[in-house]
Amino acid sequence: MDYDVKHVSVTDTTTLTADVGALFANQPLAVLSTQADGQPHCSLIAFACREDLSTLLFATTRATRKYTNIEKDPRVSLLIDNRSNKVADFHDAMAVTVTGTAREVSSDDKPSDLSLYLSKHPHLEDFVTAPSSALIRVTVDTYEIVTRFQHVMKLHMKQ
Repeated sequence: MDYDVKHVSVTDTTTLTADVGALFANQPLAVLSTQADGQPHCSLIAFACREDLSTLLFATTRATRKYTNIEKDPRVSLLIDNRSNKVADFHDAMAVTVTGTAREVSSDDKPSDLSLYLSKHPHLEDFVTAPSSALIRVTVDTYEIVTRFQHVMKLHMKQ
């Protein structure tokens, strides 16, 4: 299969970033991929994203495999999409793969990050504020956006 890959910079992709932002605003869940000892592990998570797309947030308990994996290797990938599981998805769906580095939010940054997360997921307040839970920040390196099933664009976030 041939892919139409375009490398674009965040600074000249206003429409693309608006489309990604809209997708993220409308999708409550993502698939998180971590790994340990060469073995990948996927988890369904509730996420939130900063308006500038630089950071994603999710919550987990510290007793989970995803938390342990992140402690060992903070490199993660996430998949967010708008598929409807219909044939039309081959043309209409949008999928975004995020790569970045995950770390537990520090106590200094927690109030603002927690506020952002709870603005999207107020029903998870008890979970995310429990002593056993951790709020995780993913600092984004790249976004790979796929539309029309094979039109691929890559956004490199500037650090």
